[in-house]
Amino acid sequence: MTEAADFKETVKQQADIVRIVGDYVKLKKAGAQNYSGLCPFHNEKTPSFSVHATRQFFHCFGCGVSGDVFSFVQKIENVTFPEAVRAVAQKLGIALPKMEYSSPAEARDAKLRTVLLEVQERACGFFQECLRRPEGARAREYLTGRGLNEEMIREFRIGYAPDSGFLLKDRLKGEFDEDVLRESGLFSWKEGSQPEPTTDDQRPTTGSHRPTTASMYSKFRNRVMFPISNESGRVIAFTGRTLATDEKAGPKYLNSPETTVYSKSKVLFNLDHAKEAMRKLDYAILVEGQMDCISVYAVGFHNVIASSGTAFTELQARLLGRFSKNVVVNFDPDTAGAKATERTLGLLVQEEFQIKVLTLETGFDPDLFIRRKGKDAYAEALRNSQPYFTYLIDRARAQFPIRSGEGKVKAVNYLLPHIQQVPSRIVRDELTREIAQKLNIDSAVLRQELKHAGTNRSAAALKSPAESQVTDAEKILVRALTSAREMTSEQHISSRDGVDEEFDPARQAQFVLRNEPLHHGLATESLIETLLSASDSADAMSLPLSDGERNLLASILMKEAEELTADRLEGAVKALRRMHIRRKLEGVQQELNAKRSQEPGRLQALLEEKIRLKRALMDAGLMEEGAAPPAA
Repeated sequence: MTEAADFKETVKQQADIVRIVGDYVKLKKAGAQNYSGLCPFHNEKTPSFSVHATRQFFHCFGCGVSGDVFSFVQKIENVTFPEAVRAVAQKLGIALPKMEYSSPAEARDAKLRTVLLEVQERACGFFQECLRRPEGARAREYLTGRGLNEEMIREFRIGYAPDSGFLLKDRLKGEFDEDVLRESGLFSWKEGSQPEPTTDDQRPTTGSHRPTTASMYSKFRNRVMFPISNESGRVIAFTGRTLATDEKAGPKYLNSPETTVYSKSKVLFNLDHAKEAMRKLDYAILVEGQMDCISVYAVGFHNVIASSGTAFTELQARLLGRFSKNVVVNFDPDTAGAKATERTLGLLVQEEFQIKVLTLETGFDPDLFIRRKGKDAYAEALRNSQPYFTYLIDRARAQFPIRSGEGKVKAVNYLLPHIQQVPSRIVRDELTREIAQKLNIDSAVLRQELKHAGTNRSAAALKSPAESQVTDAEKILVRALTSAREMTSEQHISSRDGVDEEFDPARQAQFVLRNEPLHHGLATESLIETLLSASDSADAMSLPLSDGERNLLASILMKEAEELTADRLEGAVKALRRMHIRRKLEGVQQELNAKRSQEPGRLQALLEEKIRLKRALMDAGLMEEGAAPPAA
């Protein structure tokens, strides 16, 4: 075994998949060894994502994704397998060896991500340094005017991008090559500066150019720089707030473009600082901008996050849901802010959040409110946050006077799309009563209206369709075949004292099925064949299975309610033998019925086979208790 394989196994043995996955998914106990939660890889309302504590694998019965602790981290962090192993090792505090990759392409991708993170880190340090210099005086005045002290400026690593377009490039070009700088999102360039390099079989095409460091210039100039970090606290992008006031200043806020390490729809600003507070307090405060977020955080509300350079997205809602399903939404109360609040509410409703809306006085965003009125006033406003539908009903009443029938119709039509997004019928029924009361509408009439527009929802069935065709005996054999993958080598040592060897269900099941094809013709035939051909050390959920087989395997392993004993395995083998012989008997009888009037020699052979099979049932003690022997 190579050093890399040794390291992987060391990390896997020490990793607790429930704890690692629990950092990303809110898990609840769902059995002796099972934990369940909402799948982070697809949109769902009813938990279909399961983690098995003993067997150390996860599986989603909704989208079919499954694997071990490494494949989970690899998928959710969008990293290579070696990077996932290292990430788990870092969580466990295990010293890291030199990284190895399975292919040159994988190595290039991982290297690019690593280098891009280094570029963002160097740029962040450069901006911080510039903020302390004389040319950063105006940026410091701006931050002081926004109520930020030195401590908050350091904690959020706020900096200043100088007005020059070349200082950052000059700082970085000695450490990083042109391709990396071009991919970093920190620079713009003038087109047509240099033709693309050619190979022996490729000629340059007209207009095919790429920037050189000479043609590159800083995208962010004369701006206060707010770093955007990933969940682990690594800087991945920036938002720059302009200090210029002329017509050439560009947008007030300029965000990094998307890169290999930054996807704005998947990032929540301040999540690295806020995640522990969100877990502890079991709710989050969601604001719109970085300054709002920093101001709320600075006065002690550490469970605050903001959407990052984009309208709130479904992916951000799922990300937030990993830490808490309770949220207070505090967006600007102006017209644009109100519409943004409604869009955000819709996404959060679909993800089954418990939502409140904090509406501040007209003209106040969270940052200004705190600077003018202070922490206690904001805390009081937070306590008085409205349940989300109370907020929407008040909005409907304000927009559409309900004194007239026409106004009531418009108010109901305004509320209908929001009601339809509520997954729970019970909650929808409660909302119907509340709306009817507040809009002065007959509840029966409103309920009829909602019935026509409402959506019928049902919990996703977690049971695999194929599972209903699988007998208990087959499930026990499948469990036995996979049990070797959770044993250590010490558990396989035989006794040398003449005492019976320790019960090894995997070895026993393999011996039986390799000598007697009892599984042939059953629903689990293909699955069992794959398990028999795999090595004992192979991870069962990582074997080359179809989606249906992987779902079936997961459903069997997730429901291990009874201990796998020698008696239970023996009983399962007997049941399969009985099924096997009965299937043969049925085949013999069908052939007898078809050939009664011809081929006397074949007829005699079939009759003898029938007698032999019936004797086999009785001699092996395979007759069901109380059952009569098969008719001759």
